[in-house]
Amino acid sequence: MPVEVVGLMDTSMFGGFFQGKNVLITGHTGFKGSWLSVWLLALGAKVIGYAKDPRTKDDNFVVSGLSEKLIDIRGDIRDLQKLKKVFDAQSPEIVFHMAAQPLVRHSYLNPAETFETNVMGTLNVLECIRSSPSVKVGVLITSDKCYENKEQLWGYRESDPVGGFDPYSASKGCAELLISSYRNSFFNPNDFERHKKAIASVRAGNVIGGGDYSPDRIIPDCIKALSEERPVEVRNPDAVRPWQHVLEPLYGYLLLASLMQSDAARFGTAFNFGPDFASISPVREVVKMVIDAWGGGEWLLSENKNAPHEAGFLSLDCTKAKTLLRWMPRLSLREAVESTVFWYRSDGDKYSLCRKQIDDYCQKLIPATKAEGI
Repeated sequence: MPVEVVGLMDTSMFGGFFQGKNVLITGHTGFKGSWLSVWLLALGAKVIGYAKDPRTKDDNFVVSGLSEKLIDIRGDIRDLQKLKKVFDAQSPEIVFHMAAQPLVRHSYLNPAETFETNVMGTLNVLECIRSSPSVKVGVLITSDKCYENKEQLWGYRESDPVGGFDPYSASKGCAELLISSYRNSFFNPNDFERHKKAIASVRAGNVIGGGDYSPDRIIPDCIKALSEERPVEVRNPDAVRPWQHVLEPLYGYLLLASLMQSDAARFGTAFNFGPDFASISPVREVVKMVIDAWGGGEWLLSENKNAPHEAGFLSLDCTKAKTLLRWMPRLSLREAVESTVFWYRSDGDKYSLCRKQIDDYCQKLIPATKAEGI
């Protein structure tokens, strides 16, 4: 297994794998996509983004001024012809597919849009990877909700059945089936010497961090309420989720991408990236942590008997990532919450703040990596 160089964030991380590479991110204007863009720019990559407009003027992509720092292309992931022109013109070597309709409650209101975006959008990316002579690595981001959720107490493994109660979850399950089909049919590791491509799907838990203003997410809901000095309204205080800071899975995605070409059979598969057991907590505990980090506030139960179904308990088993990638979570839930609240409460240059938080995270990699003998 290649040795990973870790430490302060610079182009030497991941053995310099990303330096000078053309990297395409679909969904770069979104929450996770914007943070991945910042990290890849620091790694010396030429970042190409393809996505719809940011959701709000306060989103991390906007306030960090990312449109001036990368190749910023606006388009719908459902538009195959436009997407193919981007692949042809930009010749990406690495693709991170993040563009999606990411909201469970929105999927009840717009199920067709959700399936079109999350399933056909993924199909379009796979088709572009298949026809592109430049692409060598594709990391396709789905969701921890892709699993057939039985409300079980133990975490889901990558080999567990995919499914989904709500349209969003089902659409992510469908996307996983698509990715598996293309891996077997067109990017089979046994035939790697012919096609020279490796693809993987990645499934992360509930991510938090600065610059997310999506509706119906607990951290943005908390920040908006606390900023307006009103109580935080909580729909499902007892719902349990695998919470983690956005940098945790992004580190996993980058690490995975850097290894896939070296061994497509081992790394070109599905991987979970979730927190340790201590960070799998009820919504009410996260809300209390946010209020503490904010310095005051209160919350109340928002009762709606007609609210659509949402999973009550969800967790991931990340043994595979810990064993094969030597990846592991570095931030406690409280550290993740405090870092997130600090971002929202800070004035000044948000791009520099993102860089600083990534750099601080990278410093946490050093002791653990030495202990692991890498």
